[in-house]
Amino acid sequence: MGQGTYIDITSMHILKKVIVYILILESRLVLKKYKPFIVAITGSVGKTATKDAIYDVLRQRGGYVRKSEKSFNGDIGLPLTILGVPNAWRHVGGWIKNIKTGLKLIFIRQQYPDTLVLEIGADHPGDISNIAKWLRPDIAVITKVGNTPVHVEFFDSPEEVFKEKASLAKYMKDKGTLILSADEEKVFAVADMVKDKYVNVVTFGISEKAIVKGFDQVIIYDEYHAPSGFSFKLNLGTEVIPVNIPHVLGLTYMYPLLVAVAVGTACGMPNDQIIQGLNKYQPPKGRMNIILGINSSTIIDDTYNASPDAVSSALKTLKDIKCSARKIAVLGDMMELGKYSSDQHRQIGKEIVGSADCLVTIGQRSRAIADEAIKSGFTTDKVYSFDTSLDASVFVVSLVNTGDIILVKGSQSIRAERVTKALLREPEKADKLLVRQEKEWLDKK
Repeated sequence: MGQGTYIDITSMHILKKVIVYILILESRLVLKKYKPFIVAITGSVGKTATKDAIYDVLRQRGGYVRKSEKSFNGDIGLPLTILGVPNAWRHVGGWIKNIKTGLKLIFIRQQYPDTLVLEIGADHPGDISNIAKWLRPDIAVITKVGNTPVHVEFFDSPEEVFKEKASLAKYMKDKGTLILSADEEKVFAVADMVKDKYVNVVTFGISEKAIVKGFDQVIIYDEYHAPSGFSFKLNLGTEVIPVNIPHVLGLTYMYPLLVAVAVGTACGMPNDQIIQGLNKYQPPKGRMNIILGINSSTIIDDTYNASPDAVSSALKTLKDIKCSARKIAVLGDMMELGKYSSDQHRQIGKEIVGSADCLVTIGQRSRAIADEAIKSGFTTDKVYSFDTSLDASVFVVSLVNTGDIILVKGSQSIRAERVTKALLREPEKADKLLVRQEKEWLDKK
């Protein structure tokens, strides 16, 4: 059990439960001792981008701010953020070191963040409510949930997923702020859950009832007529402020920025500080990033993960882009949809018609996308299906021509980032541009 000892924690269920129990216990004691201001974010679309945007805004007001790294949002990831320690993966010595760090925080006063910005996910029933009971956030954010959210496989219905996400509001602190999407009626209605509590409710979105509202979103093009980012207008109090965001695309990116504005406003920040934070926003990897591709092509890299709502949004963005060459959609399986999987993949097959000129699918589930696309009007010579991302990579490299725009998207386990990597104009920058380039991921088959 020394520093060189490795073990498959995921297969050792009892050991994992012990580690999680210890880390959570330490986290609770650390929060009780240091009493940081806590912003917690949940939802099914855009959690990580939202967390990063909030972090960039809150840093402008000073103090020590810490955010969840990458997508650390579960029963292990959340305590790792609270304790400020890394994922030890299968390294037993690393987990022992993490536990020791937690003990030091508890028994010896250390420098600790004034503010924690935490992402919270739900893979199974109880995941959020069990955490929220002891986390007790000062600000709770619920982003879009969608009709068929990711991870629905482990719940009785999409409604149960929504209830789990909404439970974050139930356990927030009194006199806190609840920030909700005004564009999704069921999320907007979460305010009713806290009407008996003294909680400030702030809504965001593009609808008229949003308090923090974005509008007039347009795609920005460079001198070569390739997409280079987007801009929108922001209603901030009595001001209308133009916001330009380079290197990314999509409505799903405007929402995180609106949430960050709402959080900044709730924290009493002046408008100029909030805008400074938006200007420093660095989009996370693998989420609608614009990257230079081979043969003067443009890649829209959206390979971190995939859910039905996120894929639909990405396809809408692809459809809206002006392109003199071809639009190619490379779509991998959407995982953890359970009994809804076939219908949701087929729905995407319908939506792709008119959004792309060529379709490449990765995985067995996504063959339903290909089948439905052909039924809906795609010709068979424009549809290609592969079992793995490595096989798809070889083909897509041969497919891409000058000026093409390629959207690449799939669930995490599909490893669609391998397709993006094969298409990079500057492959030596892969570790800076792409998601999952750590050794632990690269070693996985």
